[in-house]
Formats: sequence, C-alpha cells, structure tokens
Amino acid sequence: MASIESITTAEDLLHAQDVGRCELVLGELVMMSPAGSRHGAVAMQIGEHMSRFVKHHALGMVFAAETGFIIHRNPDTVRAPDVSFVRAERLADGIPIGFFPGAPDLAVEVVSPDDRPTELAAKVAGWLAAGSTAVWVVDPGRRSVAAHHCDGRVELFGAGDVLAGGGLLPGFSLPLASIFV
Repeated sequence: MASIESITTAEDLLHAQDVGRCELVLGELVMMSPAGSRHGAVAMQIGEHMSRFVKHHALGMVFAAETGFIIHRNPDTVRAPDVSFVRAERLADGIPIGFFPGAPDLAVEVVSPDDRPTELAAKVAGWLAAGSTAVWVVDPGRRSVAAHHCDGRVELFGAGDVLAGGGLLPGFSLPLASIFV
C-alpha cells in the first residue's frame, strides 16, 4: 500500500487503498471531509434530473460524485465534481475503467459550508482550462447557481429560476426550486 506522501500521479491515486476522500492537485494529495447531508441531497437531485434526461435522449453519460477526471498531467491533477456529464461522442470507445482522461463537458460543484471562494474559483478555472464547456456552481445555502461558460460568461440563477442545458444539453431544463431541499 502506498503512503499518502508517495501519491503524486493519477496512477498512484488510482491504485492506492484506503486513502479516503481526496483529489490530486498538481501532484499533491488534497484530503477532504465527507460531504454533508444537504450537499449530498442537492447533488443527487441534480444528478437524477440530468441522468434521466441524458439517458432518454442518448446524449452521453452522467457521472456521480467521486468520479475522477484527469485534467492535467506532469504534475497530475485528478478532480472529482459532484455531478458531471460527458457527451456520447467522447464515449465511443466505452467508459474507461480508471479515471476519465480529460475534463467532463459539464462539471457541477455543490458548495459545502467549509468551501472557500478562492478554492471554488480555482476549481472552476481548472475545469474550464481543461476543456469543460460549462461549470455549474450550486450553492444550497444561498439557493442559487452560477453557470460559468467556456467563453467567459457567468449566468446567475435563483431558486425561482429554471436552469437550461443550452447547446450542451439541448432541451434540458431544471427548475431550481426542485433541487433545493
């Protein structure tokens, strides 16, 4: 078994045992506490709505939290959004056994009470730099969503709004009141 200090690559992390909840950021392991109940419930609501829509329209695959995506090499970064979507054409060879090579097309980050704004901003920037088309930052405490787009636009939505999938998930709409528990 590898020691936590010796985990510096995506391969080290993939084959490590009993490491706990973490991400690898530029070759350094970042440990994280388990998500809280509200965080998990909100992420599940988003994933459920999105998965049902994506499956019905054969658009690709929705992945649950803890799915690792390799978004940088040398030094390696493996991030795991709370919900993610990958377009069908990127899955032509099937779903990889290990971490997904590259960023998801859509990454959803649900804000936890202990998340720092600078850390969230770094995650958003990292996802977009690695090729994500959009990143949704969902804040259960504020009952809001900030949709960050690869062209630099940021759209803000409140609990009474409907979040649309745009060109990435054409026809998808998510009434935000339905996800905030």
